[in-house]
Amino acid sequence: MYTKIFRAVIIGAPGSGKGTISELICKNHGCVHISTGDILRQNIIKNTELGKKAKQYIAEGKLVPDAIVTKTMLARITEVGNRSYILDGFPRNIAQAEALSAREQIDAVITLDVPHSVIIDRVKNRWIHAPSGRVYNIGFKNPKVPGKDDVTGEPLMQREDDKPHVVAKRLELYDEVMNPVIAWYEKQGLVATFKGKKTKEIWPMMELFLNDRINA
Repeated sequence: MYTKIFRAVIIGAPGSGKGTISELICKNHGCVHISTGDILRQNIIKNTELGKKAKQYIAEGKLVPDAIVTKTMLARITEVGNRSYILDGFPRNIAQAEALSAREQIDAVITLDVPHSVIIDRVKNRWIHAPSGRVYNIGFKNPKVPGKDDVTGEPLMQREDDKPHVVAKRLELYDEVMNPVIAWYEKQGLVATFKGKKTKEIWPMMELFLNDRINA
């Protein structure tokens, strides 16, 4: 568990393993995982006012506006209180980063540097059970019966945005959007970059960093 309050941001391209790494950090160091995507999805499922607004923007192919995202994430940080946390999916631009900085002292910005070719290869083998969200990866986490969900036996599907040409476009957009945010944090000396092709390569290096930073 953390010996002091530790507040971090994690940044990684879609398919880089950011979710898995975030889970490992929280499991091993007792922090709270605050994910923009998770919060918006839960609100959409519960049909809250935030969920209704978010669903409308998403249905129109638009990003949820900064004001809504920032207000939502800062409110969640307030709920977490005096505990360590890792922010996932926020901030996504410099305006959001500035709003966060005005409220919180961030201790580290963890970035995952995974080659785009590796991500494309990884994601094209990803299949999901749409009703539950269970994810399978051919060659890594295979379903017991090919093409079928382990729990229900229902067919698996591949998301449209997991197809290689779509993923390549998403990665280009990610670089365009997030590189300025990373540069902004680099000027403050907060960025720690971890390179690798697999989570099992990245995690030991990150664990050393976290232990050193937490116990400093």
